[in-house]
Amino acid sequence: MKMKLNPATLRSFLALHTWVGLAAGLLLFIAFYAGAITVFTQELDGWRRPSAEVDQAAKMARAQILLDKVQLAHPHSHNLKLQLSPADPELDWYNENYTEHRRYVLGASGQDLTPAAAHGGFIQLIYELHYTAGLPAPWGTRLFGIACVLYGLALVSGIVIHAPVLLKDLFALRAGRNLKRLWQDAHNVIGLLSLPFHVIFAWSGAVLAIGYLMLAPFQFFVFEGKLLKIIKPDLQTAAHVEAEASPHALLPLTELLRRGREQVPGFQPSEVSLHDPGDVNAQVTLVGLVDQRMLSRRVAVALNGATGEVLGVDQPSTYSPGKRFLNGLTSLHYGNFGDTLLKWLYFVLGLAGAFLFYSGNLLYIEARRRHQQAEQARGPRLMARLTLGVCLGCIAGVSALFLSGALLRDRWDQTVYFGVFFASMAWAFIRPPARGGHELLWLCAVLTAAIPAAAWVATGVSPLGALMDGHWHRVFVDLMAVLLAAAYARLAAATLKRGINGPANSVWALAPRTHKEPAPQATGTSRPLPP
Repeated sequence: MKMKLNPATLRSFLALHTWVGLAAGLLLFIAFYAGAITVFTQELDGWRRPSAEVDQAAKMARAQILLDKVQLAHPHSHNLKLQLSPADPELDWYNENYTEHRRYVLGASGQDLTPAAAHGGFIQLIYELHYTAGLPAPWGTRLFGIACVLYGLALVSGIVIHAPVLLKDLFALRAGRNLKRLWQDAHNVIGLLSLPFHVIFAWSGAVLAIGYLMLAPFQFFVFEGKLLKIIKPDLQTAAHVEAEASPHALLPLTELLRRGREQVPGFQPSEVSLHDPGDVNAQVTLVGLVDQRMLSRRVAVALNGATGEVLGVDQPSTYSPGKRFLNGLTSLHYGNFGDTLLKWLYFVLGLAGAFLFYSGNLLYIEARRRHQQAEQARGPRLMARLTLGVCLGCIAGVSALFLSGALLRDRWDQTVYFGVFFASMAWAFIRPPARGGHELLWLCAVLTAAIPAAAWVATGVSPLGALMDGHWHRVFVDLMAVLLAAAYARLAAATLKRGINGPANSVWALAPRTHKEPAPQATGTSRPLPP
């Protein structure tokens, strides 16, 4: 029996879909665009330098010197985090209350302690954009968690709206003079085909960003304030032991890593967290991945830093149900449970998700177009400028980050990104939407096309030389930059063409003329947005 919603119910779901999409769409555009890039975090670390084998012994020696010098400079440090995955080890230092944070690397001489970029470089900044949009943490993260909840509501309402015509219109892409219908079809097709992944992103994003807030009703009304105590063992590898104020030197880093690898065959630590280093109860937690055919490959080994005693081991085959759920959800969100093909799939899905939110805003603007007069309503005009400023400002800012990361070596990354982003926002509000969109898209195209040239200048190796050397990280980044730049240039040309030849009474018209247009005709089973 064919299901059919009555008009009032359909209008309610249309309104829900529209307004929650608008409320969360701009934040989620940034999350998806930046998230698509950070799928290749490890590969991006090797993009801006010539291909070369890393001497692991020399790298570990530098890591040990770095750790020793930070301990000497901060003898009362309580929390250190040593990153081993970059080519040059990095160490984060936090004070006791996590109110002060510094990042250190070794200088060129290998003996000087040098403050690094506080945000960890352009790769880390793009990663932070994925879950804060550049807003101060933790408020930005919490806001993203709320956006993910709204995102889930938009998914549910979208399914209800399109379920009656799901099979008929699933692959419909009706090209022609009606651009709104084409954008609507593209929005629907991408949304429906990638629906399972969007459900995962919405659910996992909410859990990872505001999980504690989501637990609050159970904590206070169901478990009478005892829930966090119950789940605490699932959130840590080993129970924390308070410092005794009894000094004791840490074991050498290589010895700690050796003992950690002994616990899980194939374990490759990439991060070392040290709590109360220099104390007899110092706790060292080694975190990394293991090559096991499990959804989550995360391994953590907790050791006593003074004696090397094993305090706890987390590995996929022995996870508790709570850890299996949380780590599995995290792996599904970041796509780190597979190899290169899965990363490319997540990259494409991330860009497609960004397109969903961008196209959704454009459809909202078009659905409220006044066909009978040149002057358009204030709401659509404001939304057009916000959409252009936020979305295209994010794209231009991220491309500028690649340039600054290559040419300025992470010295001005935050200034570069936010400078480009807010300048794009201002430009979108100063210029008419059609002009602003055309010009900002060209800015995105030029900055993105300059990425291969920036890498060439930074490394002294041409794109052809990188290909001949087998520097595949560089080759694929440069290739994607060229393809995306071409796409932005094509969109810029299309925006200008629509402004000249499109409907005169439109936010996107370059020279609006006052005349009456024929009212739009309903076509097939397309479902317009609510007025």
